[in-house]
Amino acid sequence: MIQIDDVVVSLDVFREKFLCDLGACKGECCIEGDAGAPVEMDEVAKLEEVLPVIWDDLAPEAQAIIDKQGVVYTDEEGDLVTSIVNGKDCVFTCYDEKGSCFCAIEKAYRAGKVDFCKPVSCALYPIRVGDYGPYKAVNYHRWSVCKAAVLLGKKENLPVYKFLKEPLIRKFGEAWYAELEIAAEELKNRGLID
Repeated sequence: MIQIDDVVVSLDVFREKFLCDLGACKGECCIEGDAGAPVEMDEVAKLEEVLPVIWDDLAPEAQAIIDKQGVVYTDEEGDLVTSIVNGKDCVFTCYDEKGSCFCAIEKAYRAGKVDFCKPVSCALYPIRVGDYGPYKAVNYHRWSVCKAAVLLGKKENLPVYKFLKEPLIRKFGEAWYAELEIAAEELKNRGLID
């Protein structure tokens, strides 16, 4: 592990390779799991703000859940997460003509309709950030639904931290990411990563 400011980063973030392959997985990360995506408190208002723009892209079941409980709920572990449909699908999912799942918020963002892309936890996946009081932990999360992303990442030799450059900067800032790159070079020079 390495530490940058108050953030401890697992070596797996440097060692493991990853590149999303939506054609292979069809966005399964948005529709599998036992809880919604982690949401930071300041993101709740942003989720509510984009709702009128994306409403028609959401499934009727998702609209009903949002009407009933809102855009987020507190899961069994006490974490604030996006609301889900049928115990698994994120309420913000929508599908294209090929049956691939994607984020309605990100779709609106890419079209220039909103200025919020999606919760940072979604953008950071496969990294999960743990909050441990005085410090945060950045860990690589392994999930079988991302097998194609691991294979493509290995083929392209793309480390997780490089794949997630933009969301890491969004979460921790440009100066922090620059320190992360320096740490990666030091780890390479010491033969701890390729």
